[in-house]
Amino acid sequence: MVRQEYPDTDLTKKIIGAAIEVHRILGPGFNENVYEEAFSHELEIQKIPFIRQQEYSVPYKSIITKTFRPDFVVYNKIIVELKAVSELDELHEAQVLSYLKAANVRVGLLINFNVKILHNGIQRLINKHIK
Repeated sequence: MVRQEYPDTDLTKKIIGAAIEVHRILGPGFNENVYEEAFSHELEIQKIPFIRQQEYSVPYKSIITKTFRPDFVVYNKIIVELKAVSELDELHEAQVLSYLKAANVRVGLLINFNVKILHNGIQRLINKHIK
């Protein structure tokens, strides 16, 4: 099987490493806000630049419908959305893909902390509208 290469792999590996450290210490079972706080702290410790809850507008034809706030924008180019659910589903993926499209960002990470092994709870998503 050929392994797919993703854009910004070196950066996403650092982000995933920070998430693994949080999961290693906390494990599964907490609410998302606990992981969000811990992940924020870990990014600071590792000196990984991020913005938490950055606001983006959602345009529709000639209006702005509402705004949205992804959990994190890391390295000013990767959206990271954290979950603590029994399993990720298509709606979680659709949420991140919509965020990527509306923010004009190419790469997203969807991370579910409610798993025994964190690698099983991570999805890399690509905005195919950006080359």
